[in-house]
Amino acid sequence: MNEINLLQLFTSLLPAAIVGTLAFYFFKMHVANEEKRRRFLLRRENQNSALPLRLQAYERMTLFLERISMGKILLRIKPSNLDKEEYGRLLAQTIDQEFEHNLAQQIYMSAECWNVIKTAKNATIGIIRKTGLRDNIDSAEKLREVILTNLMDQAAPTDAALEFVKKEVRNII
Repeated sequence: MNEINLLQLFTSLLPAAIVGTLAFYFFKMHVANEEKRRRFLLRRENQNSALPLRLQAYERMTLFLERISMGKILLRIKPSNLDKEEYGRLLAQTIDQEFEHNLAQQIYMSAECWNVIKTAKNATIGIIRKTGLRDNIDSAEKLREVILTNLMDQAAPTDAALEFVKKEVRNII
């Protein structure tokens, strides 16, 4: 009789164990789905509040690229009575100051976009310095004139960076 009682006990407990296992499994799935849903809602809320900040960062960097574009910076900063070395340093210093003023914007941008902007800045300064090293340039006015003339023949580095920023903003929106 002992074996029969054990068999009856086992057949009685088996459905309860199956139901308990299934209930535990479904409860675990439900908790995991609720956690995913909460994370999704929190991420969506954070994105909604961060989007204006990100767009503002892209706007500021667009303004930066426009301000350091060769044509605009050369028209904005006149050579007055400086020699070519002083004028080149003034232009490079102005670009660096503009860049440092906007350093915090990188936290809202992709690393690739920030690198494109830094490359455009460095290329612009490089063009100014390289042009200033030419022997046929003897004054700040001549340096300005040669850079503006070269600008007509080739695209400014800031133009490519501006296009990249615009493309990235289109992908965000």
